[in-house]
Amino acid sequence: MKPAGVVRKVDQLGRIVLPKSLRKRYQMNEGDPVEILVQGDHIILERYRPKCIFCGSMEEVNEFKERYICAQCLDEMTQLPQHG
Repeated sequence: MKPAGVVRKVDQLGRIVLPKSLRKRYQMNEGDPVEILVQGDHIILERYRPKCIFCGSMEEVNEFKERYICAQCLDEMTQLPQHG
């Protein structure tokens, strides 16, 4: 992980401001979802990209009933035998 060389203070509500140069560099716009990850003692911010709830893939992911599923898992599900 390469440090960006920018120091910001956390405000009383726990917010920090990402510098405009970083937002522009990583194509982060106002209202974009950001995922907060923790690795050891590091806090990592990433642009949020939906992942399939079954396999974790980020390829060809669609939303279904407020969950995300990839095309491959959907195809596998449609090939399951029907019970009834």
